[in-house]
Amino acid sequence: MNPTLYITPTPIGNYEDITLRALKILKAVDFIICEETKPANRLLAYFDIKKELISLNEHNESEISQEIANILLEGKSAALISDAGTPLFSDPGHILVDLCISYKINIVPLPGANSLLPTLISSGLNIEKFYHFGWLSPKKEIRRQELRKLKNIRDLIVIMETPYRLKRLLEDIIKNFTPSQHIVLAYKLTMPEEKIFRDTVSNILKIVEQKNLKGEFVLLLDNR
Repeated sequence: MNPTLYITPTPIGNYEDITLRALKILKAVDFIICEETKPANRLLAYFDIKKELISLNEHNESEISQEIANILLEGKSAALISDAGTPLFSDPGHILVDLCISYKINIVPLPGANSLLPTLISSGLNIEKFYHFGWLSPKKEIRRQELRKLKNIRDLIVIMETPYRLKRLLEDIIKNFTPSQHIVLAYKLTMPEEKIFRDTVSNILKIVEQKNLKGEFVLLLDNR
């Protein structure tokens, strides 16, 4: 058999969003590469799939990627998944993919769940062109520098952050842009609590504070 790495998206919240093809691959491969074993085990148990798991994350990526590539070179197949959504998109796995390319290991990318496209298509904004910045630095001064640079980018800007920094991010946008800056906040996509907020940053901040909202989100900043 030819060694193959399947880049396999998993649901970002609602398990029903997994594709039939993803399920087929997860059941067929020799092993599964995941970020953390706990969320991977929950997903696999839900679909009654039992596979060997190898954890590849930001802490061990440099060391474990070569080991995984060596196993694949034996003719094995593996699925690479992240904790949620599409692997490698703001997630580890790039070193492994680079190794697979260098060793001519077959790489098969599967389409599937992600948080970016649902946010864009539900925003009500012109999404033909946008600037994906991704994750801001957690370090205060670097974060400020990044926001100052973003202010000069006249485009629809996509920002992602951890749930516990939502309030802080909105406050930083008010300081570096204006309280009337229009944003779209996609909160807990695919989950029962899902909500799309379309308003000024100051008004959305009030809602976040009043309801003490803490959860996964994607933010669009319309700076055109």
